[in-house]
Amino acid sequence: MLKEVVSLEMRKCILREYEDAPLKPGYVRAKVQYAAAKHGTEFTHFRGQDPFLENDFDEEYQLFRPSQAAKDRPYFMTPGNMWVGEICEIGEGVEGYTIGQKVAGYGPFKSTHTFKAGEELQVPEGMSWKAIMCYDPCQFALGGVRDGNVRPGDNVVVFGMGAIGLIAAQLAKIAGARQVIVVDPIEKRRQIALENGADVALDSLDGDIGLKIKELTDKRGADVIIETSANYNALQQAIRGVAYNGNIAVVGWYKECHGGLNLGREAHFNQPNILVSRACSEPNREYPRWDFKRLCDASWEMLCKGMLKCDNIVDPVVSIEEAAEAYMAIEQNPNESVKLGVKF
Repeated sequence: MLKEVVSLEMRKCILREYEDAPLKPGYVRAKVQYAAAKHGTEFTHFRGQDPFLENDFDEEYQLFRPSQAAKDRPYFMTPGNMWVGEICEIGEGVEGYTIGQKVAGYGPFKSTHTFKAGEELQVPEGMSWKAIMCYDPCQFALGGVRDGNVRPGDNVVVFGMGAIGLIAAQLAKIAGARQVIVVDPIEKRRQIALENGADVALDSLDGDIGLKIKELTDKRGADVIIETSANYNALQQAIRGVAYNGNIAVVGWYKECHGGLNLGREAHFNQPNILVSRACSEPNREYPRWDFKRLCDASWEMLCKGMLKCDNIVDPVVSIEEAAEAYMAIEQNPNESVKLGVKF
């Protein structure tokens, strides 16, 4: 019995059965073993805050335009971001694959995934499935660390200890940061960051975070701040806590500002460099040496080599039968999850 999680209306999802179509020539099908969600980006759509629900992005002008066609599209969403499993069916004309071979890819919570041969990720022997689930957040964490220009000896702060922030903190250490300070309101996430190598963890609800950052950095402020939470209060504290002419890489996907940000204070006096960082926007800031493919390749290589701690990032892990309820519960109980994993 094949099962998938779908959302037919905002903030609600269900588990339902489906049938696979016959496999086309040139395609391969895998039986999924594990999958995981991408909380930030997915929940923008799940909550009805996605700009594409009412707009189209004009590639020529590089801006959003109101779109009646977008407004008229029925709401539909398939929760889930990545999966890993074993090949169970090989299409006509496909060579070099074997039944039972382990592969991974992008896709929602679903019992099977069908893909064109060559579009999957080849999983090396012994690689943790949770490391595979961190491939997507690693790309954007790596983009943020590079856009922020973290260098050896820097004091670095990372706001938001979701999967991207937790990986960004580790990457900052790998890049040679002298001190990595993490900020998040959820104790569980702060503890995971410390377990994975962060030096100091601050509760974002506990007082003046910008001032605390200055106190922890000899009044200078952080050389680089990576803001992944998409919270304007966090961005304000990042501006307050960054060093004069320091870099702030804004990685989170923000919504419309309704308060929390004041560009007439420290931002006006201290000249921070606020860099919006989106790994998959091309050309990359370091083009032609770097592009999104290189970020992806570097992320996959680091994960394959075990350079990043991921086992405590994918948490909790639920069965596919529990996935719809667990997904909806993320909004009501954010303290209980970091990156939702699903076991089939």
